[in-house]
Amino acid sequence: MTHRFTTVPLVFERVSEAETIRRARAFREEIEKRRSVRHFAPDPIPIGAIDECIAAAGSAPSGANRQPWTFVVVTDPEVKRAIREAAEEEERLNYGERMTEEWLQALAPLGTSSEKPFLETAPALIVVFRHAYGEEGGKHVKNYYTMESVGIAVGFLLAALHRAGFATLTHTPSPMGFLQRILGRPENEKAFVLIPVGYPAADCVVPDIGRKPLGEIEIVV
Repeated sequence: MTHRFTTVPLVFERVSEAETIRRARAFREEIEKRRSVRHFAPDPIPIGAIDECIAAAGSAPSGANRQPWTFVVVTDPEVKRAIREAAEEEERLNYGERMTEEWLQALAPLGTSSEKPFLETAPALIVVFRHAYGEEGGKHVKNYYTMESVGIAVGFLLAALHRAGFATLTHTPSPMGFLQRILGRPENEKAFVLIPVGYPAADCVVPDIGRKPLGEIEIVV
C-alpha cells in the first residue's frame, strides 16, 4: 500500500564550524548552571513565559508525531496544597516502607525527605501527563514510544525554563495516580513528572555534587 503525505521545505541555517562550536559551548556552559532547587521564593512568575516554554516543549519529536502529552500548569494555592498532601502521604510510605536501604543511602547526599514544602511554596507546578493512548471519534488510538517521546519533551521544557530564568525541580512521587485524580485528567493520561517552577529563595542552597566528566559519558567509535 502506498501512503501519500505532504511535505514542506526545511528551514535550516547552516553556520560555520567555528560558530557551531561556539553555540554548542555556549549552551553547554549555560545548561551546566541548572540545578535542582528545593527552596523556592513565593514570588509570582510571568505565566506568559511558562506558556512559551511549554510551546517549546510541544515542538519536541514524538513517535508517529502523536504528541502524547498534556502540560497542566497549577497556580491555585488550594490545588497545590492538595498535591503536596497527597505527595507527602506517598513519600512517607516510600521512605518508611517501600525504599530499600541501598536506595535510601543513594538519596542521602541529596538531603531529601518525605517533606515537600516546595510543592506549595513554588508559584507554579507543571504536571506533565503521558497519553497512554489517544482518543479519536470515541475510540482508542494507539500511541507509539510514549515514554521516550514525553521524556524528550520534558528535556526541552527544562532547558526552556532554565533559559527563561526559572529554577526548577523534577519531582516524581511514586505512585503518582493522585495527580490524575486531583487534576481531573482522563483515564488515558498518566502522570509522568511534576515540575515546581519559580525563583530560588534568597537563602537557597543545593547539594555539593559533581557531574561525570565527558570522558566517562562519551564514546566515539
